[in-house]
Amino acid sequence: MSSHREAPEISKDPVADSTDVYAFVSPDQPNTVTLIANYIPLQLPAGGPNFYEFGDDVLYEIHVDNNGDGQADISYQFRFTTQVLDENTFLYNTGPIKSLTDPHWNRRQSYSVSVVSGYSQRTIATGLTCPPCNIGPLSTPKYANLAADAIHSVDGITVFAGQRAEGFYVDLGSIFDLGNLRPIEQLHNTFGVASFPPSGAPGVNATNHLNVHSIAIQVPIQDLVRTNHPTIGVWTSASRQRAQVWDVDYGQNVSSGPYRQVSRLGNPLVNEVLNGMGQKDLWNTLPPSDDKQFAGNVTQPGLAALLNVLYPGKFTTLAGLVASKKPRTDLEAILLTGIPAGVVNPTFTNYTGPVLADMLRLNTSISPTPASKVNNLGVVAGDLAGFPNGRRVMDDVVTIELRAIAGLTYPLVDPSYTPDGAVSAITDGLTPASVSASYLDEFPYLGVPYDGFDNPS
Repeated sequence: MSSHREAPEISKDPVADSTDVYAFVSPDQPNTVTLIANYIPLQLPAGGPNFYEFGDDVLYEIHVDNNGDGQADISYQFRFTTQVLDENTFLYNTGPIKSLTDPHWNRRQSYSVSVVSGYSQRTIATGLTCPPCNIGPLSTPKYANLAADAIHSVDGITVFAGQRAEGFYVDLGSIFDLGNLRPIEQLHNTFGVASFPPSGAPGVNATNHLNVHSIAIQVPIQDLVRTNHPTIGVWTSASRQRAQVWDVDYGQNVSSGPYRQVSRLGNPLVNEVLNGMGQKDLWNTLPPSDDKQFAGNVTQPGLAALLNVLYPGKFTTLAGLVASKKPRTDLEAILLTGIPAGVVNPTFTNYTGPVLADMLRLNTSISPTPASKVNNLGVVAGDLAGFPNGRRVMDDVVTIELRAIAGLTYPLVDPSYTPDGAVSAITDGLTPASVSASYLDEFPYLGVPYDGFDNPS
């Protein structure tokens, strides 16, 4: 789910594999938008002696489309450089790392940030320091302070790049076991396997106690939007140079040539579950403006056809909708165009236009929901500041999208349609409380990464 190891080729290249993208009006700085792109999926905290890091040979970008054509109008580019202080030790650190300049920290990364807009490219910062990975209480004491020191303010924006706790929660073990959802597993067609318990079981967060590497940037809203057009589209990409060879004399890869995109991510789920296996790698190389060729995967989703097979007799109305071959224009709006005004309510919209493009769409004029009123089911639960209006770090995108595919949102385009009763029961049984590391109330919002000493497996 979301985009962990979502395509055959990128699953072999984790440093270029984006796991999640978030875009939301910052709750503590509501005149700004926070954009977060996570990379390097499913990191075990005890990953030594070669701890996880960004790729020096990867171009990371976060893109913003503010005119609805599926092409980037503003791109933030991040390039990383690794420095080794002592090449004669195998150790990541030779003592406690108490500051970002501590000489005990042997392998460290820094990065540059550039802004591309139109034909203009401008480097706004170089030599920004990443924090170390969170190794353990002896090596990285007071880790939260180290990470806070790696938050940089440059040219009117705030930026962070480094390890964070995985904030996306999903029961990977059950979902990819023939679509089993533990809370309703007693309803599942077991295909000859021994019967499940008579009632459902709690979900298991497969990503709990795992880390990711985050690139987070907080930008004034006025820098991202056009006048009288508050909605933006957001996605991330990773690119590598076209040629790469192994230099046997120096024992390293050498890259050359222009950069070519190898990964991208906008909405969660699209390439993971909706696109077919034979299309996933191609999809990763293209811009959102080329997504019309994949639109049938959204408007005729294969998972919708499977639900009544996996859960016999529980999604019969959905099965009729699938058999009718009516296009799922509700899913098209959610994932490919944004939602027009009057569909959810008379005023809400995050519509960007008719171009079919997979982007997170965020209406920046909608204020953040107060913390006490946040609903992790977002727009479908009446919380208009949540997914699919952008995406906050705590939003339950798995439940939202599974229910949408199952027909929950189809009445928005066909009021005569009544979803199956089982739709409201669809969930993998997880909530933000399933994440052990607490989310932060301020930038960069994702929690302190788990350390290897306390999370050894």
